[in-house]
Amino acid sequence: METESEPYVRLASLRQLHQVMADMNTARSLADTLQTVADGVVNGLGYELACVNLVRPDGDLVVAAFAGNPAAEALITGRVGSRDSWERRLGMGEHWGDLVFIPHTEGWILDDDDVPQWYTDGPAPRFEDEWHPSDRLFAPLFTPGVNGGACGELIGVLSVDRPRNGRRPGAWGREALQMYAFQAAIAISNARLRANMQRALVRLEREQQALRASEESFRQAFEYAPSGMAIAEMGGDQHGRILRTNDALCRLLGRPASAMRRYAFSDLVHPEDIGTLLRTSAEGGRAELRLGRRDGTYVWVSLRNSVVADAADGPRFLLTHVEEIEERKRRELQLAHRASHDSLTGLPNSAELRSRLSSRLCQRATTPGALETLDAAAYGHQAYDANGHGFDYRPGGGLEVIGGSGALDGFDGFDHHVHTVAPEGEGERDDGSKGLAVLFCDLDGFKSINDRFGHNSGDAVLIEVARRLSRGVRDGDTVARLGGDEFVVLADGLGRADAQDLAVRLRNEIIQPIRVDGRAMRVGASFGIGWAHCGMTADEVLKSADERMYVEKRSRPKQHRRAG
Repeated sequence: METESEPYVRLASLRQLHQVMADMNTARSLADTLQTVADGVVNGLGYELACVNLVRPDGDLVVAAFAGNPAAEALITGRVGSRDSWERRLGMGEHWGDLVFIPHTEGWILDDDDVPQWYTDGPAPRFEDEWHPSDRLFAPLFTPGVNGGACGELIGVLSVDRPRNGRRPGAWGREALQMYAFQAAIAISNARLRANMQRALVRLEREQQALRASEESFRQAFEYAPSGMAIAEMGGDQHGRILRTNDALCRLLGRPASAMRRYAFSDLVHPEDIGTLLRTSAEGGRAELRLGRRDGTYVWVSLRNSVVADAADGPRFLLTHVEEIEERKRRELQLAHRASHDSLTGLPNSAELRSRLSSRLCQRATTPGALETLDAAAYGHQAYDANGHGFDYRPGGGLEVIGGSGALDGFDGFDHHVHTVAPEGEGERDDGSKGLAVLFCDLDGFKSINDRFGHNSGDAVLIEVARRLSRGVRDGDTVARLGGDEFVVLADGLGRADAQDLAVRLRNEIIQPIRVDGRAMRVGASFGIGWAHCGMTADEVLKSADERMYVEKRSRPKQHRRAG
């Protein structure tokens, strides 16, 4: 091509240049494009050697492709030259437009730098424009700038050596090399972009495959989990609405999956556990509560929520794990009942009696409806919250209200006490005020039954007396066995006359004959009525009732104590 002169250029030369440019723009990969660029210089532009130096991410330049000499290609391909050395080269010599030509008279100072080099031996020049073996010609490769100009980022340097005609390139040769370098930079940029896109597509496909595999694993783990699983909506008007359930949860609650999607968890939870559910749903975490079955019963479950968050929109869903704990709750009930109830009669024991009585004496008030004051030990037996409301766990029926001081209207949110005040008046006088009556009962003639008929008969009598006392009080009143043949009744909301009438009715129940092993046995009962009020301890209240009982016992003739 260098044999052509201005302004005449053979059509064959233009076709050849067009072909090599087409080849480098149709290469399949970045490596192919780089090699095609180097080959095009040799095959289309008439140079014996060509090297493509590509800028690496760290800024240095690596020999990425070589053409024209297999020995040189094997020697320097892959070697790296520093960016500083290349900057010095591109700043030297003569600038032919975008090209840089460093004649042998100046280039000798570059012989010892770190840029990979290859020398082609040859005779010294015989005339002025003859190519010298130490001449250097570089074509910088820039990404296209604004309006298509070659003033963008440097992506590499195309170095050429030894034109085939042995002469330095003229105006046409320089223009052709500069045009070629401009197109080569575009081809390399496009190839690099395609390579990045292909890598991104491969990475995306792998991520999608991993996501599909993860989703399938989750689906199988969700569907076939041995315990209940559910996905519920989080936030908004539909908070807690069930979106998806597995078979285990449907079996546990006896509801089909299609029906489950009509509910929120708040529709299924026991009313007394709704506060626990709301706290768990809002924060994630664990809770133990009751869920309703289709047949109307409730089952205790351990519910564990995990918040599934979306990076852009925040929390979106709740992944809920539901495990049945009915058997454990039943065991807790049994253990708690044994700890707080008398093993013979099944009544609350002395410790439980004192606990219930203490809970009514100047306890700090709780917020309306709050059951937080019921600790874990309250499951399975009776307990009171700080307002005096009692609760008793019933298998399959939840916490049953067993007493209290009434409605919680007027709660003002400040710390104060719920006072228990004894009714005013003495003797038969009753001004209508009501309080918490403590009836201390001691059986008369019980020791003779143990002595005559044995402890088995005595135990049977105690069991029957406990039954009669429980039958004779209101729902919500407490009947406890203090020990031996002593019983205590806590009855809230009574006036003095009411308490005296209750003692008479209970005594009349107790003195009725009790049949044990075919024998009719009778015991009497002495009652002392005390009143619980703030400022007293539970022991002081019981002692007061005990003392009144002994006063009542001594006031009755001995022969009438058992017969009542």
